[in-house]
Amino acid sequence: MLAAVACTRHAPSAEPEPEEVVPLRGRPARADSAQARPSEPDRARPSDTPNPPDTVVSLRDLRVGLLVGVDRVEAGGGDALVVLEADGGFLDAVPQGWTMRLRRERGGVALFDGNGHRVLQPRRTLILAPRTPGQFVRLDGKEYRGELWAFAGTSGLTVVNRVGIESYLAGVLSAEMGRREPRDMPALMAQAVVSRTFAVRNLGKRAADGFDLLPTVADQIYGGVASETAQAWEAVRRTRHQVLTYRGEVIDPFFSSTCGGTTAAGVEVFRAAERPYLQALPDVSPTGEAYCSLSPRFRWRQEWTGAQLARIVRRSLPAVARVSAREIDAVRDVAVTEHTPSGRVAAIAIRLSGRDGPGIEVRGPDIRRVLRPTPDQLLLSTMFSLTADRRGTGSVDRLVADGAGAGHGVGFCQWGAVGRARAGQDYAEILTAYFPFTVLEPLN
Repeated sequence: MLAAVACTRHAPSAEPEPEEVVPLRGRPARADSAQARPSEPDRARPSDTPNPPDTVVSLRDLRVGLLVGVDRVEAGGGDALVVLEADGGFLDAVPQGWTMRLRRERGGVALFDGNGHRVLQPRRTLILAPRTPGQFVRLDGKEYRGELWAFAGTSGLTVVNRVGIESYLAGVLSAEMGRREPRDMPALMAQAVVSRTFAVRNLGKRAADGFDLLPTVADQIYGGVASETAQAWEAVRRTRHQVLTYRGEVIDPFFSSTCGGTTAAGVEVFRAAERPYLQALPDVSPTGEAYCSLSPRFRWRQEWTGAQLARIVRRSLPAVARVSAREIDAVRDVAVTEHTPSGRVAAIAIRLSGRDGPGIEVRGPDIRRVLRPTPDQLLLSTMFSLTADRRGTGSVDRLVADGAGAGHGVGFCQWGAVGRARAGQDYAEILTAYFPFTVLEPLN
């Protein structure tokens, strides 16, 4: 039995977990190399896990990789739990309010009580589940529905939240869309369909790591119970099991924050994303106003001094071009050389001091990775114009980007959906606007 420690319980959600049985006609086609949200280059990719637990996950379940490559984690401290083996065999019970620690040892997961005493010898996989249906399991102070699966990878512990898709969505919507006004419900319902479609389409996407999705912008932001709201649950229930399809297949539902007034075609950002439903389209009202003009990032300006620009480029350019940081002293010029059909920047040329020629070309998504506002932040979008001030020095003294929108701009525009909802459009109309030729249908 595990030792007790003091804790503060999270009040149980007033929203019960819906039934998760989701019959499908068949396993949906997998997405190819295109992703709904590309991983940022400075985000660590999950370590490869050569021996993830051999589990068969039904289509009612989703596996979210909450933690990857950690040394130890703390679980419990909330509702009463049970500890199970991978085959479901009972190992131990954790009373309400008690905590325990999981640690990687000898290629497995060992269990310790709150005082550091070993409770269970290392096992390949441990499962933590609520003792009572409808309650939660807590990991490092955050509560989740479903179960936690912990197993050892080559670089540490991986902890996965195995949860029903509908419950997962309740922890995604407000994390992605924020808390919305009642009149914005159609936008939240549209996001529910998009996020559900993304989850179903990407089942097995990261199977080599032992899970399906990450809880970050690399896939979808997921915050567990703390991110749930009554409004999010209402949107999930009112769109229950609905997804978008094209010719009978679940689509690739690309989405981003703010399109800036025009969405981008899929191939403008992702090589393998040529789809009839991913087109460059104006996202404006009959009066000519952009639906996403409500966004705080609808229009923006980014400025760099010559010294700031040189420091940023010195760090970012070698990762995408054949140039070493030692070769980058000062930036002589940065110029836009090509645009996409939607008006975004397709290519820029960066001229460096000490190097002759037309400059180093940077294309596509790499532009946002190179022209960073700060070392840990991408440029908001590729919809911008550049002004370089040289002041007769031969190098850039000041670079200004006047831009629009946030994100890649392909598919669903989150702020545009809010604008459309406030203009009186229902969620089906919003989805059709961003994904033409698709069909809204239940999984059956």
